[in-house]
Amino acid sequence: MTAVPEFDFVSAAVCRDPKVDNCPQVALNVPGVVALRDSERPDTIVTMTAEQWVTLTDAVKAGEFDLSA
Repeated sequence: MTAVPEFDFVSAAVCRDPKVDNCPQVALNVPGVVALRDSERPDTIVTMTAEQWVTLTDAVKAGEFDLSA
């Protein structure tokens, strides 16, 4: 059985405000793996490679997932 890595999740600075009750969290502490989770559902973790993370963040920055469009 493969051991599950221990992820160290962090939230964006704006999400650290006590008035904000739900934020996406990211863990970058495991080499080659980026882990994502929703602070309201911390047991559900999505992982991807560092390369996949770059592809995702580039697409977000380019507006590919703009919900207001």
